[in-house]
Amino acid sequence: MSANEDQEMELEALRSIYEGDESFRELSPVSFQYRIGENGDPKAFLIEISWTETYPQTPPIISMNAFFNNTISSAVKQSILAKLQEAVEVNLGTAMTYTLFEYAKDSKEQLMENHHPVHSAASISNIISVETPNTAPSSKKKDKKEQLSKAQKRKLADKTGLQADVFRRPLVLSLLPGMNTNSQKSKLTQLLTSITKENFLEVGTGLMW
Repeated sequence: MSANEDQEMELEALRSIYEGDESFRELSPVSFQYRIGENGDPKAFLIEISWTETYPQTPPIISMNAFFNNTISSAVKQSILAKLQEAVEVNLGTAMTYTLFEYAKDSKEQLMENHHPVHSAASISNIISVETPNTAPSSKKKDKKEQLSKAQKRKLADKTGLQADVFRRPLVLSLLPGMNTNSQKSKLTQLLTSITKENFLEVGTGLMW
């Protein structure tokens, strides 16, 4: 039987065995992925097996480069791949994809016993780029601006050289025309006069906005 015939038979078997199994994914007729462990399991990992033209007479290509494995250290990945290669050597010449997936499932705890989640800058950046809308940066800036403490507001005023007197004149010019009585104008004048550098951001903000 030719390699192609062996592969066709194994492909049919895999499709039949894993039909409805959400952990299994057929990337192509010669490339497959299987998730070992449930979603949310900190020790879950994903194996990808690809057949060469002469498989199963020659070893398949086994990879753990999927993004799903981005929190698994290189050392743990290499250890898992080494164990899988041992199983490949034992089963060389026979259909072994199902065998390798099942071996990984049965040996999951042993294979991941030295696993400690790794969070690299690259993986964090990828997560942010996927989950954060393009408008997020401006929204964050806006939220930060609204949540400034009194001390931060005062520091901002000092840093930019804001002086309360600079704002009194435009406030008077803009608000006095809307006053209907001398009493209202007098109260407004007193209020504006009381504004100092320290309380401007609290009082002035209420007047203008």
